[in-house]
Amino acid sequence: MKPRVRLGMALLVFLVLAAAGFWFRGSIRMFLFGPGNGPGSIQVSGNIEAHQSVLSFTQIQAPITYLPFDEGQFVKAGTLLAKVDDRYYLQQSDIDAQTVRVEQKQVRVNQSNFAAARNTVVSDRFDWAEKRREFLRDQAQIKDGAVSRQAYEQAFTAMAQSRATLERDKSLVTVARESVGLAQANLAAARSRLKLDQVTLSYTDLRAPFGGVLAIREAELGELAGPGVAIFTLDDLDHVWLRAYVNETNLGQIRLGEPASVTTDTYPDKVYHGRIGFISSEAEFTPKTVETHAERVTLVYRIRIDIDNPTHELLPGMPAQARIALLPAGK
Repeated sequence: MKPRVRLGMALLVFLVLAAAGFWFRGSIRMFLFGPGNGPGSIQVSGNIEAHQSVLSFTQIQAPITYLPFDEGQFVKAGTLLAKVDDRYYLQQSDIDAQTVRVEQKQVRVNQSNFAAARNTVVSDRFDWAEKRREFLRDQAQIKDGAVSRQAYEQAFTAMAQSRATLERDKSLVTVARESVGLAQANLAAARSRLKLDQVTLSYTDLRAPFGGVLAIREAELGELAGPGVAIFTLDDLDHVWLRAYVNETNLGQIRLGEPASVTTDTYPDKVYHGRIGFISSEAEFTPKTVETHAERVTLVYRIRIDIDNPTHELLPGMPAQARIALLPAGK
């Protein structure tokens, strides 16, 4: 074989081996470390954030008498976080409870009066019917002279009086019925006031609306609590996300709902599953301190990556990175 041919074949073998080695090293790197920041994926960085609720007392104003928790403590949903002096509200509840008992008695009295009035009307009807029969009998006999004119007139007067008594007592039945209705309305109003007292008493307890970490404590024992006065800020660790930014050039290659792999410096060997939950429609300047004018004018778009956090390992403020696969542009 000629020297030139042998040299060409040796060069060809060298190039094939070099390409194979490059491919092998790239494959091992891909397997161990995942895709690089090439056209197939991007890595974004940011900080973990969480839903926050500012907790305060509502509808009441009183000094704080119970405040056992401090910042950084985890609390379960329904935990009693704080309590205010409730003596005034308890006294008002006792007064209204007594009013309910009085109104209940008044209803029973009015119902008894109503029943008595109805019974009186029944008696009046019998009396009027009897007086009417006596009058009609005397009216029939006066023509024959069997009854005197005086007796006849007395029978007529007795019948008329009985009828008047019946009409009067029927009116009293109406009054008694309305008195029962009024007493029942008063009882219902008293019961409503008592229920309102119980609702107000519930406002003297401040409970955690969900499980989470007390990020900020803004009150102390003895301070005056009232509507709008913040007591705690509670972070919901069941719903955390990573706030990050992507360049405008990559905006068309990510989608809502697309999965992302999240890692943190705190737990570098653990990967958390996330998904893109928000992509801003408005560009922002790069949100960091930069050195050059070119970097300062770079426009980026904010995204939110919702992360599963069942063990509550991810905490607000924790730095994290996310790897997102890029889709073909325009897809």
